[in-house]
Amino acid sequence: MGKFSGIVETGPNAGMRLDRYASECLKILSRSQMKNRSVEAKLNGKTVKLSKPVRPGDALELYWQDEIPETLTPENIPLDILYEDNRIVVVNKAAGMVVHPGAGNHSGTLANALLFRRLRKNLVSGDSETFRTGIVHRLDKDTSGVIIAAYDDQALAFLAAQFKAGKTKKRYAALVCGTPENGEGIIAGSIVRDPRNRKRFTVTDVPGKGKASLTRYCVIRSWGVYSLLLVRPKTGRTHQIRVHLKSIGHPVAGDPVYGFREASFLRNGLMLHAYSLEIILPDHDAPSRFRAPLPVLFRENIGILDRSRNPAGFGKGRFS
Repeated sequence: MGKFSGIVETGPNAGMRLDRYASECLKILSRSQMKNRSVEAKLNGKTVKLSKPVRPGDALELYWQDEIPETLTPENIPLDILYEDNRIVVVNKAAGMVVHPGAGNHSGTLANALLFRRLRKNLVSGDSETFRTGIVHRLDKDTSGVIIAAYDDQALAFLAAQFKAGKTKKRYAALVCGTPENGEGIIAGSIVRDPRNRKRFTVTDVPGKGKASLTRYCVIRSWGVYSLLLVRPKTGRTHQIRVHLKSIGHPVAGDPVYGFREASFLRNGLMLHAYSLEIILPDHDAPSRFRAPLPVLFRENIGILDRSRNPAGFGKGRFS
């Protein structure tokens, strides 16, 4: 059973519906979650409907049901934990691990592993939209690196609001084909589904079409035929980094969907790694930054490139 109690704050909240106040101001549950979670509310000790207006100074109590989804099986899968407390967990996800169960991936996912940890810690809550794992954002199956999840609904809403508002700072390492000119740049192309392949996405220049997207990048090292980039996506569209880098002629090395069809002397695998995430944690005032070291595959391929050709450093960025 989830629970919240507190005093309605002063401000532009007078007369706001209780469910709106809880979702938009307190960021405890979304309004759809409140409908599906059997939420009970009390104002000043009296049970009220969720449509009841709140006033500054009102004593508010909320109670809601926690459920375990029937379709998700907890699994004791080893995880590389970067940070964990009773409210959130930060994981260095391995390449090849699916985040959410789906067609053909009903087990072995990050969601299965996190549900096991929550049950073991007796911290079970969530809803069907997030498989009740509290996963806030996603990484592609073959992308490794930092991903954060919440252990309670209030923490989930708190973290999700920062992603939605673009207040998080994400940095990726990408080994790409070729070397972008000038060593740095901004890609601002809107992204739509590829009309020729619905499983892919592409950049469009048609006004009003697609989802606005922005990606910054700078070259860390260059070997001519390949280069290592520091990539900072401002938005979080599906396949955004992979699509944007392909659109400027420098797809991520080892990308089976957006990459070049050519033989390579590098080790196989998608060379995209979520290197760091900066975000404010629940009950914290200042942002925290979490880093996941470059995986073995990255280091091996960098070693191969170093032995094959002397790198030219641009000196316009660094991992920090």
